[in-house]
Amino acid sequence: MEKIIDENKQGEALILDKKQGNSKKLFIESYGCQMNFSDSEIVASILSDQGYNTTQNLEEADLVLVNTCSIRDKAEQTVRKRLKKYNAVKAENNPKMKVGVLGCMAERLKTKFLEEEKIVDLVVGPDAYKDLPNLLAEVEEGRDAINVILSKEETYGDIAPVRLNSNGVTAFVSITRGCDNMCTFCVVPFTRGRERSRDPQSIIEEINDLWDKGYKEVTLLGQNVDSYLWYGGGLKKDFNKASELQKATAVNFAKLLELCAKAQPKMRFRFSTSNPQDMTLDVIETMAKFKNICNYIHLPVQSGSNRILKAMNRLHTREEYFELIDNIRRLIPDCGISQDMIAGFPTETEEDHQDTLSLMEYVKYDFGFMFAYSERPGTLAARKMEDDIPEDVKKRRLTEIIELQQKHSLYRTQQHLGKVEEVLIEKESKRSDAHWSGRNSQNTVVVFPKEHYNVGDFVNVKILDCTSATLIGEAVGYSENN
Repeated sequence: MEKIIDENKQGEALILDKKQGNSKKLFIESYGCQMNFSDSEIVASILSDQGYNTTQNLEEADLVLVNTCSIRDKAEQTVRKRLKKYNAVKAENNPKMKVGVLGCMAERLKTKFLEEEKIVDLVVGPDAYKDLPNLLAEVEEGRDAINVILSKEETYGDIAPVRLNSNGVTAFVSITRGCDNMCTFCVVPFTRGRERSRDPQSIIEEINDLWDKGYKEVTLLGQNVDSYLWYGGGLKKDFNKASELQKATAVNFAKLLELCAKAQPKMRFRFSTSNPQDMTLDVIETMAKFKNICNYIHLPVQSGSNRILKAMNRLHTREEYFELIDNIRRLIPDCGISQDMIAGFPTETEEDHQDTLSLMEYVKYDFGFMFAYSERPGTLAARKMEDDIPEDVKKRRLTEIIELQQKHSLYRTQQHLGKVEEVLIEKESKRSDAHWSGRNSQNTVVVFPKEHYNVGDFVNVKILDCTSATLIGEAVGYSENN
């Protein structure tokens, strides 16, 4: 739940430029968070070297892969339906087609998929993508293939991802893998393993390469970016065993942000996701110091009740969260802040729910990602806690959270009226081919008439109107970042 799930992108079939000489066809679909979409780019890069070009035509594919998510039950059900569809196509049109599951569901449901249900040929966990060539060779020999071993070292820092379905303007760069936080509702530590950080040099090299290819904005990605820590390799939990030299030369997240901002001063930087317990003052100070680090923080809180936060194993209190918000507002007054919220966690009372609503009133988030609690097999909550909140109560509480968020979202967009703000043009507006769409520093969508501007331009836009989700304005010239 610690990750932004973009509903518009779910099930996207990825496509990239054909590589000369490649004769096999790969159909790859992704579900879940941005980490999964980023991982699919790594997989496509590995398979491109094995003779595969991507296709969006399922019927002609030699290899069909679905990159999966275990965060929400809905995503799992969707993937199961897709696997049935793949197998129907395989039976009717293309008996030689191979079907594989990648990602978090692969790790969790390995034996079910391969042995019990026999619906896939190949199961590959999030740390095993480099093993794909060997696994495919096994499948070609008529054997099922599986590798879901979680690694303590793998960061894919040495693989340049093939940018798939990209607008050519914004890109995601993974900086950490895995998570150590063990929130009781979350499967990530079990499906993606222990937390490890990527060599900062490889991150900067990827960013420089993206700049050379014309990209203008990068989002640094991790399950929990604020706990990024590079001291020459190794797990974060082993940092106390590092040498004095390693400790003295270590790079934390604030330092990494600074390295990125200085490496490409005309490129904009964002990051996701932050965990309140790990976000330190130096990160906020670094954001305030560099104009090219966007004024936006996705800061999941999950609940406003200290009792529920403790039950979730969130290692911060409501009061500590408020202190963090106060520091952000003090150092970056116009910072956009968004949330993740769970309604109806086990044992949640009406009083706990009211605590959540009062926390939202204090922060007045720009936007949020809100869910009713659904039990995920394998998590501590599923093993130790009864899912005891009736569905109708969960739904009502979720509705109240969503309605309050919509009110706050409108309040926040109205704060932009009359201001001139820098917008990076990403694409044509969904609603009008005469308008561009992009985002301001606070991650709010801005639409304005196209005029003579182009995708990839940084433009100053005067904000004239708004909805709760979108700012509407007119361009007043290029920004100094252009």
